[in-house]
Amino acid sequence: MQLLFIRHGESEDDFLENDYQGTTDLPLTSNGIQQVHKMCRRVSVEFPPEFVWSSTLLRASETAGMLSDTIKCPVSFLDDLRERQEDESEADFKLRAQHALSFIKENSANHKRIAVISHGGMITNLIERFLQLPFEMNDVWFRSNNTGIHLLEYTEHPYNLIRFSNCTSHLD
Repeated sequence: MQLLFIRHGESEDDFLENDYQGTTDLPLTSNGIQQVHKMCRRVSVEFPPEFVWSSTLLRASETAGMLSDTIKCPVSFLDDLRERQEDESEADFKLRAQHALSFIKENSANHKRIAVISHGGMITNLIERFLQLPFEMNDVWFRSNNTGIHLLEYTEHPYNLIRFSNCTSHLD
C-alpha cells in the first residue's frame, strides 16, 4: 500500500508567533487555497488515492475536502491526526501518531493508495512510525512545506520505501 502524507496549504496559523504549536484552528489563506488546487491537480494525474484521511483541524480538513472533491474519493476525519496540542507531551504525541498510523493501516488494507492530510509535526511522527524509529529519538525532523507531498510504500519485501519526501514541484 502506498501512503501519500500531505501537509495542508498555507493557513492563517502560519503567520502566528514563532513558538506557536498548532493548536489554533484557522482557515487556509487565499494563497493556501491556490497551493491546494495545484497539489490536487498533480495528485489526481500522477498518484490519485482511493481514500483520504484527514486531521479535523480546519486547515487540513479544507485541504482534504478539496482533494476528495478533485479525485472523487471518500474522506474520513481523525482527531488523532491533529498537530501537537499545547498540553501534550512529546511522548504522548508520538504515541498518538503510532495509534493513528496503525488505525489507518488497518482500516485501509483494501486500498492500494491512500492520502493522509495533516500537519508538519504529525507528518514527521508518522514517518518516524513508518520507519519504526525508536521512540527515544527526538532529533529527527522531516520537513513538510505547505502542500508538501511525501510518498511512502509498504512493500511485500522485508523493507518499506520512501519514494520521495516533501515534493512541492506542483508549486513551481
